[in-house]
Amino acid sequence: MVVQPSQPHSMTIEEWRELEQQSEIKHEYIDGYVYAMAGGSLAHGYISTRVIRHLEDGLGNRSCMVYNSDVAARLSSERYTYPDATVTCDQSDRPSKKLREIKAPSIIVEVLSDTTEAYDRGEKFGYYRECPTVQEYVLVNTKRQLVEVYHRTNAFAIHTSSSEWDGKCISKEGWILHVYKPGDEVALTSIDVHFPLTVLYELTDVPEIVEVPKGGDHATVDKSLSSGPV
Repeated sequence: MVVQPSQPHSMTIEEWRELEQQSEIKHEYIDGYVYAMAGGSLAHGYISTRVIRHLEDGLGNRSCMVYNSDVAARLSSERYTYPDATVTCDQSDRPSKKLREIKAPSIIVEVLSDTTEAYDRGEKFGYYRECPTVQEYVLVNTKRQLVEVYHRTNAFAIHTSSSEWDGKCISKEGWILHVYKPGDEVALTSIDVHFPLTVLYELTDVPEIVEVPKGGDHATVDKSLSSGPV
């Protein structure tokens, strides 16, 4: 859970790193401020481990790594978070006792809770969109059996209404949303990993859903979620 800044003043990256080595709790670092992270429910912790297990199974012997929430993901020089699961295929992120931060996260997974859902869907998603290495953002629901995968993509538009743009194809970076429900197979296309949604919820008391949220199984993310032209 993210709370109010635990320090009333700005903190440097070096001070935050020292804090993380000494503190018994983890803190996200966002634009000069630290935010304390709290634990979650048994279902939250269990589902998080299921996500990691099936990511690792899907990757097989490929040289990609899956990390849990013990490891910080570097989004920029001023932003570090602790996702529930992070995938990186960058060899600079190979497991090392000397390293504490993922430099090139490609898949970010957040397991939702009542206290973090609004933040994970809103402001935090904005931070992830601005990180150029992140290709997919996965939200795993705990109120019902539902997984949402946001996939970074390029949308092309040809402008013909203005002579300035005639014949030109403009590329804009955006995100495509895929919604998965019981019976579906979750697809992470950027790393070619697939697994049944139901395996994430085995043994939990999270109920199945009856209806897909308005918009259907597949929808294009609203323009406001686009990270702008590339």
